[in-house]
Amino acid sequence: MGSIVAENRKSLMLFSGRGFPELADEIGEALGVAPTPTDAYEFANGEIFVRYRESVRGSDAFVVQSVTQGVNKWVMETLIMVDALKRGSAKRITVVLPFYPYSRQDKKHRGREPISARLMADLLKTAGANRILTVDLHTAQIQGFFDGPVDHLFAMDTLAGYVERKYAGRPMAVVAPDSGRVRVAERWTDRLGGCPLAFIHKTRDPLKPNQVVANRVVGDVEDRVCLIVDDMIDTGGTITRAADILHESGAADVVVASTHALLSDPATERLKNSRISEVVVTNTLPLPPEKRLDKITVLSIAPLLARAIREVFDDGSVTTLFGGLS
Repeated sequence: MGSIVAENRKSLMLFSGRGFPELADEIGEALGVAPTPTDAYEFANGEIFVRYRESVRGSDAFVVQSVTQGVNKWVMETLIMVDALKRGSAKRITVVLPFYPYSRQDKKHRGREPISARLMADLLKTAGANRILTVDLHTAQIQGFFDGPVDHLFAMDTLAGYVERKYAGRPMAVVAPDSGRVRVAERWTDRLGGCPLAFIHKTRDPLKPNQVVANRVVGDVEDRVCLIVDDMIDTGGTITRAADILHESGAADVVVASTHALLSDPATERLKNSRISEVVVTNTLPLPPEKRLDKITVLSIAPLLARAIREVFDDGSVTTLFGGLS
């Protein structure tokens, strides 16, 4: 006999970074597999060390990392985790980034600027990642930065389902916080049954990050529940200013739906003192107790991530989870 025939078996292994291990645990519960025990710590000078306590040889490995505050630390940990899997002979490595770091730096606005979102993709590829799975990229073009498959998930159904149940029977308008988010807002209007669409016309000083000057509302918002939709809330300046303008334009109520709750200071204080009645977000990033307000509702993204991971493992279709959206 000139060959040895082996049974072709597949094993799914889940690995959790330290950015938000609770999310990985939720995903594991939905999948029925616990995250692999891992030793991870920093040396005295800040260098990160990672070692898996079980063999990863031949596995279909999924590394879950929420790149939260202290972004660069968690990025580096993710790269080291991927490298450890590659050197441990994992068969395929999928990096699950619920929030893709540096996603706002997806193009050059002026000369001598980096395209850091592309750099992130290059680093992951060089470390050994075969695939990326992420939620609500800041711009869809980032998918093209990675030399391999990118599964782009959408939190819209999770968020919209909650909004439909909570505000059923009330006239609603979907509001894009700026002209760049109009396409996303159009998807929301379709999802919510064709309600009116509006957007905030605003200007931004390119020399002053996180500072926005909102001008006026374009669209019908009078006597309606205005749903502001965006991919992330960072310092909260955009949505709180938008809420003021919507109320001045006759809105009955202002609600915000956003996937990623970065909530960098002074976002919590701004939201607390704003005219926004409710902020609906997902747990792609951890929300510490000091940033949890009564008006913030957190929905779990774990079931969606678990379904997508299962489709990837089974060589199924992730796109069908969203009706062909990409």
